[in-house]
Order: sequence, then C-alpha cells, then structure tokens
Amino acid sequence: MNPAEGIVFAFGAVIALGTLLVAIQTVVVPRAEKSLLIRFVYVGMGVLFSVIARRRKTYEARDALLARYAPTTLMLLPMVWATGVIYGFSLMFWALDVRPYREALVLSGWSLTTLGYWVATDLFTQVLVVAEALVGLGIVALLISFLPLMHSAFSAREATVARLEIRAGNPPTPEAMIILAHETGGLEDMGETWTEWEHWFIHIEGSHQTYPALAFFRSVRSDRSWVTAAGCILDTAAIMLSTVAVPHSPAAPFMIRSGYVALRNIADFLPIDYDPAPSQTSPITVRRHEFNEAYEALKSAGVPVVKDREQAWRDYAGWRVNYDNCLVGLASITSAPPGKWSTDRPSPYQRLPLFHRPLRRPLPPLLRDLRRRGFGPGRRK
Repeated sequence: MNPAEGIVFAFGAVIALGTLLVAIQTVVVPRAEKSLLIRFVYVGMGVLFSVIARRRKTYEARDALLARYAPTTLMLLPMVWATGVIYGFSLMFWALDVRPYREALVLSGWSLTTLGYWVATDLFTQVLVVAEALVGLGIVALLISFLPLMHSAFSAREATVARLEIRAGNPPTPEAMIILAHETGGLEDMGETWTEWEHWFIHIEGSHQTYPALAFFRSVRSDRSWVTAAGCILDTAAIMLSTVAVPHSPAAPFMIRSGYVALRNIADFLPIDYDPAPSQTSPITVRRHEFNEAYEALKSAGVPVVKDREQAWRDYAGWRVNYDNCLVGLASITSAPPGKWSTDRPSPYQRLPLFHRPLRRPLPPLLRDLRRRGFGPGRRK
C-alpha cells in the first residue's frame, strides 16, 4: 500500500467509523448528541415537507402530510447510515487493490447486506468484509430496538395529552379548565393534576432529549399537540397561582418549574433562543388585554379571583416569562395546531435550523430594554 492508498484507506475508515458513531449516538446514547449529518437529514426533509405542505389548502390536509415527516425521516436514517458505511468501506477496499472502484463499491454493498456474491482472497480484505457484515447486522439490530422505544415513548406522551381534553376542552384553554374545576367543586383540590403533569414533563424531558425526533411526531388527531397541551397546563397553573383567590397546592409551582425546565432542555437541541435567567419584568408574548379577557371570563363564570388585577397580571407574567419563548418557538417549529397563547403568537422559527446556535446567557441590559419596548423574537411593535 503506497502513501496515497494509505490516505484513502484512512479517509474511508474515518467515514465508516464516523457514520457508525452517529448511529450509536442517535439510538443508544441516552442524551441528545448534536450531529451535523442527522441535522442535515432532518432539515432537508423538513424543507421538502414544508414546500409541499404550503400547497395544501386546509390545516387538516397540511397536518396529514406533516404527520409523515418524522416517521419518514426516521426510516431514512438507516439508509443514510448504510450509505456512509458502504462508501467508507469501499474506499478501504479500493486501497487494498480491489480495482476498479466499481468493484470495490459492489463488494462493500454485498458485505454490508451479507449477500456474499464476491469472495475476497486477501486476508486483510476478508477481515474488512467480515467487519462490514457485522456493522450491517448491528444497524439492523439498532433499528429493530429503536422503533419500539419510539412508539412506547410516543404512546405514554399522548395518553396524558388526550386526557387534557376532558378537563380543558378542545382546543384546551386555561379558562375552560379552571371554570370546569370550579363547577365540579375541584378548584381547591388540583394537587393530583399538577403532580400528574409534573411527571409528564419529566417523561418528555427524558424521552425527547434521548430521541429528539419525538418532538415532531404529531398526535393521532389533527387538533391535538403535546406543545399546546404543555402551554395550556402551564398557563392554567400560572393563572391559578396569580389570579384565582383559593388556597393553592404546593405542587403547582413545582409543576411549572418541571415544565419550563423540560421545554428549555428540548429547545436546546432544536435549537431555540431563550433567556435562561429572565427577570420578572421581562416581556412576554401574551398581551395585557388578553390577560384581562381571561380574567373577566373567570370572573363572569363565578370563579373567585383576586381583586388587584394589576398585581395578578404581574404575577402571571412572572411565571409565564420562564417558558414563554420556548413554548412559542416549539409551537412554531413543530407546526402545532391552533392553541391559545402558543401557536397564535408570532415566532422567528419556522423550521429546524441547520447551523443556528442558541443564546445561552442572560441578555445584556440594552437588549433587555429593546425587548421590553416590544422588539425581538415573538414581539410586535
């Protein structure tokens, strides 16, 4: 093997090994590993589906198309992994005097798929053939174990989302959930609800970080979404703590904290910008008049509300600021169905960015002031 062939062999080994590591990171490693190859696949498929979805006239038609985006992309990943492995090993075979390159490429394909139509005579070539066959079997094994885990996590997420319709209507709103709790005498006994959703947020934080594709898996019905459900339950707890004049369960603030921590960690991978240390007076996308309308709706329904509406607004905004940017960004980037104070907010995110890196530090005073005046992501002048 001359120096030029040695360089080609090393280059092929790097490609094959790198592709295999990407597959392991995607399926086995229990955390969100950033990979340019995987992001390229998701962004490319996202652009394709977005272009086609724009031609659909109704939301239901767009939703039916977008529901195939994440599953199609997932099934494309093994093909991408196989292509990278075949190409990498073909370069190594070529460096080991399997000529012309077409023969090296065919040998690599046969080795990965274990068809075995071409028998290698050289010892090192035979070792590579066996190694690539083992890699091919490993990719198949990863795929077999990967899909059931994805569907199990999806089913666990959607069960809680479906139950929210019973308590908060469809689409779910904080006012509907609070009014129904008041009418059924459960307004002061919502501790179990907050605990259930705290566990739900812990579940999606773990599953959506391990398998980020889950964020794009759409619900079984076009009018449901895990993002709008998260926004509804967080806003319900925030309004309960700030506006409703009843003894509050200590589980409510813990649920809000688990919620915004989960949304932030998911937003880290997508990625979506947010201020990790917002002040209570930082701007939010919910307008004061919108909060006043919710306040009046609760009051008209007989729900006991605090008398100081100004303080109630400040308290609500102080809770909402922790998850506002993440919620609106996730709602936009996943094309969630209509939801109050989530999908109806302006957002700079339309699809998964390829090279964008999120801001992960407190905003400087000047930028804070600009956002407070109505400039910046998710705000209108």
